[in-house]
Amino acid sequence: MKVRVATLPLAVLVLVVVTLLALRLGPVDIPLAELPGNLVVRTIRLPRVILAGLVGAALATAGALMQTVFHNPLADPGIIGVSAGASLGAVLTIVSGASLLGAWSVPAGAFAGALLTVAVVYLIASTRRAADPATLVLVGMAVTSLMGAIISAAVANAPHDSDLRSVMFWLNGDLVARTWGHVQVATLPILVAIGLSWLLARDLNVLLLGEDTAQSSGLSVKELRVMVLALAALMTATAVAVSGTISFVGLVVPHLIRIVLGPDHRLLLPLAGVLGGTFVIGADIVARLLFQPIVLQTGTVVAFVGSPIFLYLLLRTRNSRRGLGL
Repeated sequence: MKVRVATLPLAVLVLVVVTLLALRLGPVDIPLAELPGNLVVRTIRLPRVILAGLVGAALATAGALMQTVFHNPLADPGIIGVSAGASLGAVLTIVSGASLLGAWSVPAGAFAGALLTVAVVYLIASTRRAADPATLVLVGMAVTSLMGAIISAAVANAPHDSDLRSVMFWLNGDLVARTWGHVQVATLPILVAIGLSWLLARDLNVLLLGEDTAQSSGLSVKELRVMVLALAALMTATAVAVSGTISFVGLVVPHLIRIVLGPDHRLLLPLAGVLGGTFVIGADIVARLLFQPIVLQTGTVVAFVGSPIFLYLLLRTRNSRRGLGL
């Protein structure tokens, strides 16, 4: 029990250390004492690091929520197609030139796409409850392929070359040239959605016991699922709107937490947010420094770590669902 209680402060400490490394390291290394007043840190590195933390926290928390709702350890915004839906919404907003909501137009389009996609995936999955968990992955692949086809059609008919350059960013998750404007757009939706998900931790723990038990305890399972999936869609959409598609964060982080500490959402959700942010910030450091002066995309580094873990989970998922608390 003492180990569980000490885990969250330790995770926060690791996040602080990784954040300081991200601010310090780059083409020009900056001493820690000079970080607060350095112009490069304030205008370039700090907004990028904050955004990486927000995106990682959002995707990891969304993954944890989806895994509980779908009773599936393979559920992840990228794998089941929700990120692709958010990308489609963002791309259509960019290509059409819609700007009714100003800076919020692209996030709003991404949210609409993510919400529609998660609804479709949920309806399909709910008709195949007895199916192997890998079925959800196949559904996600089909949805992602469909969204990709629509995106390709939209890109092929984009009226301006500048739209094409913007679209390519959303399709290849990265944090290059992120500014305080992007931080301003992402902060409120992500933090509010994460905070609301924490309030549902006890109900999510009851849902782990099974639908019949949850219903008999007075929990409205359908309403809970709608709220949880809406929050997960909001987190995913906002993350995609400011960073493009970064997969596997929502798969890797919650899975490792469950293995070590169990499925209690009162600890799982806060830890997922902290460690998800740490993971993406760390991946961004590697992306910037590994092959200097060549800069990799952050999503590429995350995929390099997440793909083997996903394959491992896919191979053992039939025999491990109970061990994961799902």
